Amino acid sequence: MDYIIYFIITVGILVFVHEFGHFAAAKLCKIRVDAFAIGFGKRICGFNKLEGFSWGDQPKDWDGQGHTDYRLCIFPLGGYVKVAGMVDESMDTKFIASEPQPWEFRSKPTYQKLFVITAGVIMNLLLTVIIFWGINFFQGKQVLKTTTISKIEKGSFASQAGFQSYDKILSVNGVQINDWDDIVENLLVSSNTNVKVSVARDGSEKTFEVSRKLITEGSQKGFFLFPFPTQPIIQDVMSNSPAEDAGIKPGDVFLSINGIALKDRDQVVEIISSNKEKDIEFVYLRGEDTLKTFVNTGIEGKIGIVFTDAYTGEFEYRTFGFIGALTQSVSNIGQYTVLTFGMLKNVITGKIAFNQAFGGPVKIAQYAARSADTGISSFLFFLAMLSLSLAIINILPFPALDGGHFIIILIEGIFRKELPLKVKIAIQNAGFVLLLALMAFIIYSDIISL
Repeated sequence: MDYIIYFIITVGILVFVHEFGHFAAAKLCKIRVDAFAIGFGKRICGFNKLEGFSWGDQPKDWDGQGHTDYRLCIFPLGGYVKVAGMVDESMDTKFIASEPQPWEFRSKPTYQKLFVITAGVIMNLLLTVIIFWGINFFQGKQVLKTTTISKIEKGSFASQAGFQSYDKILSVNGVQINDWDDIVENLLVSSNTNVKVSVARDGSEKTFEVSRKLITEGSQKGFFLFPFPTQPIIQDVMSNSPAEDAGIKPGDVFLSINGIALKDRDQVVEIISSNKEKDIEFVYLRGEDTLKTFVNTGIEGKIGIVFTDAYTGEFEYRTFGFIGALTQSVSNIGQYTVLTFGMLKNVITGKIAFNQAFGGPVKIAQYAARSADTGISSFLFFLAMLSLSLAIINILPFPALDGGHFIIILIEGIFRKELPLKVKIAIQNAGFVLLLALMAFIIYSDIISL
């Protein structure tokens, strides 16, 4: 039930903001908006000035006489704004038989059409900026006070780049490194070429060159470098598992097993798997309380947990003024946009599986609920990232998306002639079918990954 509630809240906010952008832009350009819909398909209920509130669908020959019908539809996976005089998701083409009217989309100049079609993306970007600004201004930025990297796996991108476990990074391209933020900025973000890295290793300083290709591929897959020190933290506990029976919960941090102090998740896997069918002692941290329990590992040497490594060292909060928080927000968006397009490139080239890069309603519901459980800031950050992703995906030049409409409008503006109606409908239909197939695949991937 939590998943459903947070999914509705998350998608509702994102869809409303996006569609309100189209709606407001159309009104500013004095274009008639026939419907403002949250959801797709059959109208469940709605409100308009002619009828007031009403249940069910509108009659097929209903004419709003310039009044917008604000409606809720049966499939809550998106929304739309029905703009008069435009071939869109509604596939309404009755207006073609009459001359263009001053209040129709088709009668407006190209710049106004482009403004209306991109306004949804602009609103999503604006929402992202506002959320990032609020987090930066009111909460500040958490900076990890370490320059030492965690354990490096053999064959990993970091290992191929020349890093070794527990290297202390001293400088990147001659720039002194003082904290983890400096590493991210100088190693992962600001440079577009190979970089020279100096590290402290085994009592001496080592300098080596790191390939930009390895940095890009490694960071996009999410496991290039991690800060040290770390402790294993529980992400999820399986139902009816030994861990659940022992009282272990998501968010718990493992400190030791059988008296062995822990530094990373590999130790946990090794100790549990080598003690099959035994009761082993776990000491863990929950909030500020240190707890102890015994868990039986069973015949498979598993206790039913999903876990990862979490940084447990020192950190500080950097505060920003009004303008500084805004500048930082724009910088955040730039960084995440670069990473998103890099991920899209890797999906297209086959370097990352599609279902690893994209999530549908099931994953959105899961992540929304989990982020909300950890606090309002986490939920808002998740919402901002989704809003940014929605903006990026919508502006892609794909049929049925805003980017596809943008290209068609641009072509018509350049040649000063509208594309034939049959061509527009064919493009819209093809795009809509592809989007439905894509959505079905994403939902299927979500379900089988549960």
